[in-house]
Amino acid sequence: MLLLVGLGNPGQEYAGNRHNIGAMAVDEIIRRYGFSAPRTRSRPQGVFSEGLIDGTKITALKPLTYMNDSGKAVGDAMRYWRMDPNDIFVLHDELDLAPAKVRAKLGGGHAGHNGLRSIDSHIGKDYWRVRLGVGHPGDKGRVTGHVLRDFSKADKQWLSPMLDAVADAIPLLLNGDGAAFTSRVALLTQPPKPKKSPEDAAALSDRKKDT
Repeated sequence: MLLLVGLGNPGQEYAGNRHNIGAMAVDEIIRRYGFSAPRTRSRPQGVFSEGLIDGTKITALKPLTYMNDSGKAVGDAMRYWRMDPNDIFVLHDELDLAPAKVRAKLGGGHAGHNGLRSIDSHIGKDYWRVRLGVGHPGDKGRVTGHVLRDFSKADKQWLSPMLDAVADAIPLLLNGDGAAFTSRVALLTQPPKPKKSPEDAAALSDRKKDT
């Protein structure tokens, strides 16, 4: 069994925040693969749902602890199901990636992310991190307001396609291929090439005839 963790803050008032993009991605995976209806547990403390992806049993977790204490829920879940850290995939917001960019890595540092810092302290560093870019506000003093603010209407143009792409590509990551996962997401989220007008096509044809 593998554990998918979507980081965020609990409560409807935070549901649309940039800080909750990890939870949003897990929600899309739950929907895409027909997981069981979410249920709440007091220990491990979170909202859980189960399903199969390519024949592998997956448990999805959205912690009911606040972001800064995410490690308690993740650590309890790991011990409850007797998992190893590398069975755990944590999806989270990333300031240092441009919006819609996605990266995945096994192990590494927390880079100042309080949710990852908490998880590191409870289970160590040898788990998968899926970094979902939300962009940086440009000023360190504005970071808290940036991540605790809802996505704007303009953000929705890239947010929905990115969440859909993550759900589409997640089987690759669960098989341990982070590079294939990120490549697939990048392919699915690249803007469509502009269609050539009939005039452009005619001009190209004329240039070929002249050569």
